[in-house]
Amino acid sequence: MKRFALTCKIEFLLLVRNFFGFFFGLVFPLMMLILFGSIYGNSPMPGSGLGTMDLSVPGYSVMVMGVAGLMSFPLTLAEYKERKIYKRFDATPVGKKHVILAQITVNLLLTVLGIAILLIAGRFIYQVRIQGDAFSVAVAGLLSIAAMFSMGFLSTAIGRDAKITNLLCYIFYFIMIFLSGATYPDMLFPESVRNVSKLLPMTYAVDLMQGVFAGDGLGAYRSELLILGGVTLAFTAIGAILYRKQDWS
Repeated sequence: MKRFALTCKIEFLLLVRNFFGFFFGLVFPLMMLILFGSIYGNSPMPGSGLGTMDLSVPGYSVMVMGVAGLMSFPLTLAEYKERKIYKRFDATPVGKKHVILAQITVNLLLTVLGIAILLIAGRFIYQVRIQGDAFSVAVAGLLSIAAMFSMGFLSTAIGRDAKITNLLCYIFYFIMIFLSGATYPDMLFPESVRNVSKLLPMTYAVDLMQGVFAGDGLGAYRSELLILGGVTLAFTAIGAILYRKQDWS
């Protein structure tokens, strides 16, 4: 445990030095909150009894999950693999499995910290309300995080090198955050855009998080739970199969 804790500490320090992960995981969602909050406030949205920020904060939370799962984690994994860093760790008692697990841990911490900052700022600045119970919110959050990480993992398995992995991650991330409702409520999208958004896993994470934040039970979102669970299992399994055919050394 001491060895793993030290590895996590080192990986966390490296993560903090990474401008992209730090900025888009902790600062950018907060900027979005303040920017759109200053424009719309938390007044009720048409067709919904919830305020604009009540709907936006769950979406921004999924954005944080996407930064960690679709960008920070897979890009670090691809970089370490291309630079033969795992080969070096395999020659030590630490081993590459501890390093990969440490990366998952620190990116999970980044996600939790980013969401916590959003919730605290939303509560004190715009009186954002979380009406759902802690269990439902936790289950929805963990499943959404797992789906984001599985997509990032698959990206590193598909990409033959860091450049291709970077391209895949950037395409997946930016398409999904802008079309899933993570940055802007999808109920305001044109019908054609909403039809496209239904093809994106992040859309279901946003819908699920918004629902449980509003107080709905998990049973009302069986489709979202099944889709996110299926994405997690399928993408992880496919990624693991592809990794078996690759040379980590």
